[in-house]
Amino acid sequence: MNDSTRNAAYTVDCEDYVHVVKFSPFDSGDAGSLIAYGGNNYVVVGACRFQEEDAEVEGMQYKTLRTFQHGIRVDAIAWSPETRLDALPPQIRFCTAASDRKLRLFTSDLQDKNECKTFDGHSDYINDLVFSPKEGQEVASVSDDHTCRIWDLEGNEKAHFGLRSPGMSVCWHPEEAFKLMVAEKNGTIRFYDIITHQIILSLKCEQMPLMSADWCLKNAFKIGAVAGRDWLIWDVTCSSYPQDKRPVHVDRARLFSWSQVNENLFATTGYPGKTTTQLLIHHLGHPQPILTGTAAVGSGLTWHRTLPLCAVGGDHKIFFWVTEM
Repeated sequence: MNDSTRNAAYTVDCEDYVHVVKFSPFDSGDAGSLIAYGGNNYVVVGACRFQEEDAEVEGMQYKTLRTFQHGIRVDAIAWSPETRLDALPPQIRFCTAASDRKLRLFTSDLQDKNECKTFDGHSDYINDLVFSPKEGQEVASVSDDHTCRIWDLEGNEKAHFGLRSPGMSVCWHPEEAFKLMVAEKNGTIRFYDIITHQIILSLKCEQMPLMSADWCLKNAFKIGAVAGRDWLIWDVTCSSYPQDKRPVHVDRARLFSWSQVNENLFATTGYPGKTTTQLLIHHLGHPQPILTGTAAVGSGLTWHRTLPLCAVGGDHKIFFWVTEM
């Protein structure tokens, strides 16, 4: 597989600039995949199917299930594992972060019931959020206010961890339900025990700024991040320093995300430039990126739950790239 620059395999047209896009990482009980994307003042929840998973689909099928008014730009989205399309009535549940420093929890049956609860407490910009992966009864968020907070679904703050710099990413692994991973801009990644609130483990990348980090679903010992121009990979059984790192983005790297289906596959994005953003898909067995894509001022990065397929938002579009395993 040589390094090839490719147009997106599929695109979906959107009404507005897409600031963030997120596939649901959970099985919703439906054949298709749920995807949510955020614009300047709304969130759209849709369902998609791809020919890679269903021979009867030509290319991709996409259908909007519901548009949720948000009133302010959407900066981050997290899906709840309680989202089920096979329940009666169906339930959609997700949480957003916005530039007014609030979290919003949306719950809908896709008909008459549409609730939105607001969580107040952060005093600065919220960079990332995640639901507890098993029951989905808690949400963790990290912010420029140098805190990580854990909330219940009523918006009560259950825990509060002081950080030494802005919190950039927060991850909760389904096999490690009592640990929370928090990545800070100063290049430190810490794992907290959510029962005792103690730090269990710290990783260092020795460079700044760390912009994004992710915990590998397929191998809980693997952590990846981007800092400066580089991607970095840790094996936490070996060392607190990265086992592997490589400069990949000319200017600065922005996002890091592991594939949901292969522990050696991950994607990184560069900073939105004046015209285009670079998406790179990497395989740990290959010295060069296995796929290079560009999107007009892209933002957000997300992987499909069961396919080696990722999506990036952009100007009135979502772009989808497919790679081999």
